[in-house]
Amino acid sequence: MTLTEPSPVTTNYGEVFTRRWVVDALLDLTGYTSERDLGALHLLEPSCGSGAFLRPAVERLIASAQKHGRDLATLSDAVRAYDLQQEHVDTARQHCRELLTSAGVSASQAGTIAAMWVRQADFLLASVEERPVDVAIGNPPYIRYDDLDEDTAAAYRSTWSSMKGRGDIYVGFIERSLAMLKQGGRVGFICADRWMRNQYGAELRGLVAGRYAVEHVWSMHDVDAFESEVSAYPAITVLANRPQGSAIVADASAEFGETSAQALAKWSTDDTLTEFTDAGVQAHRLPHWFPGGELWPTGSPARLALVEHLTDRFGPLHDPDTGTKVSIGIATGADHAYITKDANAIEADRLLPLAMRRDLATGRFLWQGNYLVNPWAADGSLVNLDDYPRLSAHLAQHSNVKRRFVAKKNPDRWHRTIDKVHSDLIDRPKLLLQDMKAHIHPVFEPGGYYPHHNLYYVVSDAWDMEVLGGLLLSRVAQAFIEAYCVRMRGGTLRFQAQYLKKIRVPAPDAIAEDVARRLRTAFAERDVEAATAAAADAYGIDLAKYELSSAQLRQGVVA
Repeated sequence: MTLTEPSPVTTNYGEVFTRRWVVDALLDLTGYTSERDLGALHLLEPSCGSGAFLRPAVERLIASAQKHGRDLATLSDAVRAYDLQQEHVDTARQHCRELLTSAGVSASQAGTIAAMWVRQADFLLASVEERPVDVAIGNPPYIRYDDLDEDTAAAYRSTWSSMKGRGDIYVGFIERSLAMLKQGGRVGFICADRWMRNQYGAELRGLVAGRYAVEHVWSMHDVDAFESEVSAYPAITVLANRPQGSAIVADASAEFGETSAQALAKWSTDDTLTEFTDAGVQAHRLPHWFPGGELWPTGSPARLALVEHLTDRFGPLHDPDTGTKVSIGIATGADHAYITKDANAIEADRLLPLAMRRDLATGRFLWQGNYLVNPWAADGSLVNLDDYPRLSAHLAQHSNVKRRFVAKKNPDRWHRTIDKVHSDLIDRPKLLLQDMKAHIHPVFEPGGYYPHHNLYYVVSDAWDMEVLGGLLLSRVAQAFIEAYCVRMRGGTLRFQAQYLKKIRVPAPDAIAEDVARRLRTAFAERDVEAATAAAADAYGIDLAKYELSSAQLRQGVVA
């Protein structure tokens, strides 16, 4: 890289001090243990701060050198640690000097080695040497891109492809650390897990899924992992420069601490074990991680195991092979002008019965009398307003229709809605789902209505829609939605087509007739319990294994 290094104006350096037991767990998970000949390895600490990670790592390095007969004076290339603030560099070097002199190294030699190990530099810019490393470890800084000065932000973004959107700079730290790994090397960080589930992390997720392996993700949102209280949704994450194999997912509560972390780290070394429970933590070994740059799911280890199991074995709900489509209803850009309950407002053939959220409230489709003012002809073209004077007069009463962006962009087509009306959708049977609800709530609409933008719809060439409705009513479908979608305040889930499309379903013709009948009946009766039991048979799964049984829910095992 050839960059001019700007000096950040901000005084927020994003430093958060990590507790010792968390550091030890990460060193164990990345294989930086004194039993190995650590003097033959290269360790990277990209943002060392005052030495929360560096000091324990050096302790292990010295113990390993003594165990393996290495002269401590030969370890100057074993560590590279960086920090932007000189005061942190000075403190970290002092810690290193003290450890070395305590181990018998002369003061002058200890000073030389410490100066080699710890350097003042911005890890995301050019002054950091591109040396291959075996282990990268640390707690990268938490600084929003918006808090950087413009020159620094531009330099970072132009160098690291993962730094998109409005994220945090730890994303760049992960990308650069991965790029420096030797084959088989590991990055072990404790940092926010938001990059796994937000749009700004898409590039990094794609990079990891395409070139690296996810080995550990320990969610620790409520764990006292830092010396000061922070709200950072932290997770221990270990990534490796090797093909993807199995991955450990753990969900830790406030009770999780040193003893449980040590036990979990030890358990994870036995590839034959799949489930782990200890004080404040549950873990599961997944056969592999989730592919691609799309959102990675979240949830308990058992729920993630369910998502992976079904993803591996069944096709998606949205599937061209079965002619099954998931999409969203029409956006008009001016609902007050394009939605009416007056059946005589305009020409009759320009009114289209419109399905809206309130029509679904009872669990059965009960139309509330709303019409879409429809400017689209059956062939997909816009109608000529000269042929529809009442339509023209109606829209003219709403002056802001012409002020919409879509109208300004197409002044000769100002009367269009944002989305087109697809006439072939009108008479098709549909499953309709609200955009905001605590639980998945599919409702059957037999045809004749067009869905509004606050509804998602499913249509299919192959499915009995009421059988499919039973599957979607079940807690299995709910588990998929909870794993991927955004939960709003009060527990409301924000349904979107991209999340609904991730639901996995059996092939329509693979469901036994008695199971199909039970799904159909459960859907008609809005019986989630019966739908879940029938869905379990359709998928061939044990509900208890994946925390979906009614007994577990009643006992509060599942949140």
